[in-house]
This record gives sequence, C-alpha cells and structure tokens, in this order.
Amino acid sequence: MAANDTISDMLTRIRNACMVKHPSTQIPSTKMTRSIAKVLSDEGFIESYEETGEGLKKYVVLTLKYKGRNRQPIISTLKRVSKPGLRVYSKQKDLPRVLGGIGIAIISTSHGVMTDREARSQGIGGEILCYVW
Repeated sequence: MAANDTISDMLTRIRNACMVKHPSTQIPSTKMTRSIAKVLSDEGFIESYEETGEGLKKYVVLTLKYKGRNRQPIISTLKRVSKPGLRVYSKQKDLPRVLGGIGIAIISTSHGVMTDREARSQGIGGEILCYVW
C-alpha cells in the first residue's frame, strides 16, 4: 500500500465487507486501528474484535453486525474527516453532532480515541478521525 493512511484503509475495508455482507474483516493492527475497533465495539456498531497473528503481521479481526432478515449492515456510512493532507481538529464546544446524535464522531484526543459524546463530557477536543452511522 502506497499511502500510509491506516484509518482510511480500515474504513474502506469495513465498508467493503459490509457491502458484500461478510461476517468479519481483517485489518492490519496498529494502536490506532485497535482504538477505533474498541470504540466501534463499545458503541455497538460491530459485534466484537480480536487481535490475531504475531510480530509484524498482526491483524485486528472485526466481527461485523447486521440486523433483520435481509441482514442490513448496522454501519450504513463511514466517513473519513481528518486526512493526512488535511487534518481536522475541533475544540470541545465545536465538536460535531453526527445526524443529531444518531451517529458518532470518532475523535483522537489527548486522553485516547473516543466518541464525540465522551469527549464532550470530559470537556476535551481533538482530531476528528471519522463519522459513523
């Protein structure tokens, strides 16, 4: 992979897996991808995640979540906000509300990766990584 944007890569892999209704998807493991997987899991967008492999070949395996008989993906949209070429930061009072609170914004703060809701309640801002709904 030429571009080292692990977050965009992760979102694209999740998006593609959801489109073809795969039960799970594998993402190269970094501290950031693990943190985002934890937030998605805590917020109920994915079933679970676990780390597999060893050494430099570590992966995070996300178990995706679907609803209903025709298995609609729980995640309908993943949108990258802050890109390597254009970082997007936000103060606590300017944190976005995604779809009026239906979705979440995943934010990288000085206290780790968390949702816009958590960042607001802790009174901190940070880099807006992506929106999920």
